[in-house]
Amino acid sequence: MNGAAPKLRIDKWLWHARFFKTRSLAATRVGDGAVRINGTAARKRASMVGPGDVLTFSVGDRVRVIRIEALGTRRGPAPEAEALYTDLSPPAAEIRDRMPENPSYDGKGRPTKKDRRKLDLSKSRHLE
Repeated sequence: MNGAAPKLRIDKWLWHARFFKTRSLAATRVGDGAVRINGTAARKRASMVGPGDVLTFSVGDRVRVIRIEALGTRRGPAPEAEALYTDLSPPAAEIRDRMPENPSYDGKGRPTKKDRRKLDLSKSRHLE
């Protein structure tokens, strides 16, 4: 080899690290430009990443900031996948603490239809 640092396709690494259930789902997210490598949007599914790169992407309702520590050779069990990266994003509990409280919903079960109407009204007033 020519001494260059080892690299791996970003879609394959995201799948190995278990951020996406399938490799094709990871490839789709990369192709949509939803993943950033060191602050630059990655549009190519075949973009190469290596140890030290920082990835920023959303999974569900969270934005994840991940530093790659290792490449991995397979999609193994969760503990093996967690060893591939360091999570730099704030914990989910900290994010929930910063979210505004909803006074009409007490958090016990589903909101009633009346509560949902109040939520919809309050959202529409904020948009005006």
